[in-house]
Amino acid sequence: MTTNKQSVSIVIPTLNAGRTLPGCLESIKRQQYNGPVEIVVADGGSTDETLAIAGKYGCVVVDNPDKTGEAGKARGVKAASGDVIALVDSDNILTGTDWLERMTAPFSDPDIAGSEPLEYEHRRTDPALTRYCALMGMNDPLCYFLKNYDRTCTLSGRWTGLEVEAADRGDYLEVRLEPGALPTMGANGFMVRRSLLESLEIGDYLFDIDVIHELVGRGHDRFAKVKTGIVHLYGQGLATFARKQLRRTRDFHYYRSLGMRSYPWSKTKKGGLVKFIIFCLLIFPLVLQSLKGYLKRKDPAWALHVPACLITLAVYGWGFLEGFVRPREQERSHWGQ
Repeated sequence: MTTNKQSVSIVIPTLNAGRTLPGCLESIKRQQYNGPVEIVVADGGSTDETLAIAGKYGCVVVDNPDKTGEAGKARGVKAASGDVIALVDSDNILTGTDWLERMTAPFSDPDIAGSEPLEYEHRRTDPALTRYCALMGMNDPLCYFLKNYDRTCTLSGRWTGLEVEAADRGDYLEVRLEPGALPTMGANGFMVRRSLLESLEIGDYLFDIDVIHELVGRGHDRFAKVKTGIVHLYGQGLATFARKQLRRTRDFHYYRSLGMRSYPWSKTKKGGLVKFIIFCLLIFPLVLQSLKGYLKRKDPAWALHVPACLITLAVYGWGFLEGFVRPREQERSHWGQ
């Protein structure tokens, strides 16, 4: 392996993550990395075994009274000491034993601002919803129509639908991002230089895709898409999917109303949104997409494509109206993985 002396801080926001956290931490401990590694868990007041698990694995634990993952990331980053920050969720699993080594290797180039896995790992043993998201390369099917997804998509055969300048460097793609064409990078294994995060003067919340937008705006536009994967245990079924979509839209409209969001969603091509709505209303085009995906990679999880799109349309439509009338943050009192 390539010698790496950079210290890494893995920041994990948690809230009742006892079901998934052991797998996440075990995958970190398996890494054969020859530099210092610390794990910072920012906990939002878990009432299950989350804190006991974090203690068992020797994690640094900081409190996150605001409970949200974005607040946890901000508090975790401020407590971190590593040269490189890895933003990992409690439902992520690092693949193999050389994941950290490969993900940090691009930082030997001083112009690389951050790195991210190229794909979501598809495992036959995972629940259907997790497999569907891995096959799509995204957790939100709307991003397929907007073309701003950031992981390899079976339907398109590409890691993003945007026109992004990329050069193959062997183990990773060196990509140069532009403000008008920003994939939704920044989470689920995203790594970034701590010095660059500090230059952004992060407040009480760290919105991952906004970090990309702000870095690119300051001229830090080169990133590595490493040819490896990461598991994202997105959930057990469509009820979980609907709950997470509702959280996504409520939080977005709430924090946007406070002037705290910067990713240029308004600049995404409106034609993609119109196409998404039409496909959902007609349904049959979504069925054809499901069949296309199944023919490319046979997995019954493709059956979730139609309901996932319909749920997204319904929830986002409701969230838009609610955000216009009375924006509010999603309640976290009973949240858990």
